[in-house]
Parts: sequence; structure tokens; C-alpha cells
Amino acid sequence: MAGTMRIAITPGDGIGPEVVAEAVRCLEVLREKHHLALEWTRFPWPSHAWHEQHGESWPSDALDQLRDYQAILLGALGDPGPVDDPNRYLLPDSISLAPLLEMRKGFDQWVCERPARLLPGARQYLKDDRAKDIDMLVIRENSEGEYVSQGGRLRKGTPDEVATQMEVFTRKATERIVRYGFEQARIRAAARLQEGRTRSFRTLDGRTCESQVCIITKRNALRHWGDMYTEVFEEISKEYPDVATHHELVDAACMKFVQCPWAFDVVVASNLQGDILTDLAAVLSGGMGVAPSCNLNPTDPDMPSMFEPTHGSAPDIAGQGIADPTAMLFTTARMLEWLGRKDPAMATAGQELFDAMAADLAESGDQQRSCREIGTAVCNRLKG
Repeated sequence: MAGTMRIAITPGDGIGPEVVAEAVRCLEVLREKHHLALEWTRFPWPSHAWHEQHGESWPSDALDQLRDYQAILLGALGDPGPVDDPNRYLLPDSISLAPLLEMRKGFDQWVCERPARLLPGARQYLKDDRAKDIDMLVIRENSEGEYVSQGGRLRKGTPDEVATQMEVFTRKATERIVRYGFEQARIRAAARLQEGRTRSFRTLDGRTCESQVCIITKRNALRHWGDMYTEVFEEISKEYPDVATHHELVDAACMKFVQCPWAFDVVVASNLQGDILTDLAAVLSGGMGVAPSCNLNPTDPDMPSMFEPTHGSAPDIAGQGIADPTAMLFTTARMLEWLGRKDPAMATAGQELFDAMAADLAESGDQQRSCREIGTAVCNRLKG
């Protein structure tokens, strides 16, 4: 039996505190119902409010404090709103979002997982009825690539200013993210078969597989890392003959995400390209308001993973009580599922929260409800 799981809750900015409050209500219900060995601590940082008071987004020892937790549940970071307050305290995104990158790198959260499945009740933006079959997992390399923050600005503010931004790709990171993609493809195929759902993907030699991995690059223009990604992908694919393979350039992938998103299963992409593709996939599966996101360290169980909804702080509606907590509740379910690796009771609770949220979405997703009303409806399902 695993010991008590500890969660660091960081509500952040804008609608973050509002949607996090509903997640905590659900956690309280599940903890009591399943006698979960679960506890949590709220932190007022990172946030605009903390920066306004202390001159920094979070304390200098923030990572050391968070290291003692098994998971981090983050609300949102950025412009806190409300936007009609011209005197609100504002920070550049490079400052307000910096803690995200610091957590991902500091805890080696090298996988960013963003599932995109069009659930009943979610808004369908594509007219084609085949869009109902959207069910993909976009896996974004989260530790290096375009977001390593190496570079600088020379002669800043002058007509001769030069800005450099370096991309860094390593074979080690490429191999582990590609292999992770193939492993997830197998896991997803097995889960579908257990549920009585099947999918069919053609291989280059004409065979049919239950799963597929698509690698995304821009190797025609960014040839050095693009070629390395492609070569590693081809090498590792030989270990998974049961998984179909596919390659797309990122611009073509954006088009095909719209034209035929049902043709994708698992997608593996670099940090920046995955960031863009996952936002597009979120819209195709109902919008940012329903899309969860996970930043995972699968290789070190002692490092905390971080869970955040895909959406931002929505300063235009902050403080009005009308934020949709759906994405945060789906994210919380994913967090419990992740903690279930050590304690099966957590996985059971995570599945129950996912099912309750999905049932609420199917029944009332087309209704205008307050943040609190949605949270109450889900809690009532959990209690029932």
C-alpha cells in the first residue's frame, strides 16, 4: 500500500482559482468516498499577486518546496484580469509563464500529453460527421527543442539589434519521446479492444494494425533535427511491428488535423510544434474549455508531475463565476490516474471523476451554467 499522496495546488491567475476550487471540491468527495490517502497544500504562487507583492513570480526555493509533492495541480498563469481594470498589475508573458518552463525542466517533465477525443456533448466544430470519431493523443517533447531558452539580444533597442534563439535536440531525448509514443499506442489499442472499440491503420507494406504513431517534423526546412527525429523514429519502429507508422510535415499535419483528424492515433512532435498542434487538437475535440494537459516524468517516480488544463487564465471573464471547470476536472481525473500507478484506489477515483464529468458533459454540455453549478453537478454524480 502506497503512503499518503501529496498534491501541491497552485491556483495561479485569472480563472485559475475559480476552476481549481471546483477540482478541490471533487477531490474532497472522492477522498471521503474512497478513503483515499490523499492530502493537498495550496500555494499562492506562482501568480501575478505574488509578483506584485514580492517582485518575483514565486520564491527562489519554489522548486525545492514542490519537490516534496507527488503531483502539482496548476490553475492558469498570465494576465489576471479583469480586462476592464486599466490599473490591474500586468506582467509580460515571458515573466508570468516562466514558472511553467522552470517546473518542466526542473522536474524533467519530458512528456506533455494532451488527449483529444470528441466526447458526447462537446461542441463539434467540424461539420463532417466523421469528426465524431476524433480520438488522438498528441505527445509533445517537453524538455528541449525550441524552448530551451538559449540565446539573447545584442545591442538591444538599437537599429542594429540582433536576437538569437537556439533550438537544441538530443538523441537521448528523441529516443525516449519516440519510444514513449509507441508504448502509448500499444496501451491505447489494448484499452480500445477491451472496450469493444477497434480502429484500423494501414502500414506501408499493406498490413492492418490496431494503432498508429505519426511523427511530426519540418525536415524539409529544419533538416538537422528533422532528419534525426526521422531516423530515430524509423529505428525504434522496428521494435513495434504491430504499430503502423506515419510521418507528416507540421504544416501538412495542421491541414490534415482539420481535413481528417480521425485518421490520427498517437502523434509525437517537438516542443514548439507540439504546442501548436495540441491547441488545434483541443479545438477539434470541443474547445480549450474541455481539454486536459499533463506534464509527466515517467522515468523518475520521485519527481512530481504537473497537471494543468490546456486553456489560459481567461482574463476577460475572470471573477465573474462563469468559467467552465470542465477542462480542469478532466485534468484532475488524469492526475488521479497518474497517481494510481502507486495506489490503485487513486486510479479508480480518477476513472470515476472522468466518467462523472463525461456524463455531465453529455447531459448538459449545451447549457449555460456557472462554474459553481457545473462543479456541484459533478460532485452530486460522484456522491450518487
